[in-house]
Amino acid sequence: MSTRSTRAQPDRCAIRQVHPDRVRRARNRAPSATLVTRAAELLALLGDSTRIRILHALQAEELCVCDLAAIAGVSESAASHTLRLLRHAGLVLRRSEGQMAYYRLLDEHPRQVVRAALEHAADER
Repeated sequence: MSTRSTRAQPDRCAIRQVHPDRVRRARNRAPSATLVTRAAELLALLGDSTRIRILHALQAEELCVCDLAAIAGVSESAASHTLRLLRHAGLVLRRSEGQMAYYRLLDEHPRQVVRAALEHAADER
């Protein structure tokens, strides 16, 4: 069944028609609701410029909280809070050496996400 729209609108079909086979295939390929929720939470966590700066800085080497605060242009308290969030999300690891706390990326995944986001942002469209 299709109905014709009275006027075309950007980002919408001029004729409303659902393609059941395509919908079924897309639903069959879709990740679980739990996985989608976890991915959305991760992307929301990464939707902060300070967190992106910190993760980008950690791509090159392990850094202490003081260094990361200076790089991100935030207080040490703010950097520490950000790092705690990133650690609980499983993106970074912490290592203590005396009274110093050092952080590094947990694995390649945060590096890939940050790189892809920065590359996409840099693309001129």
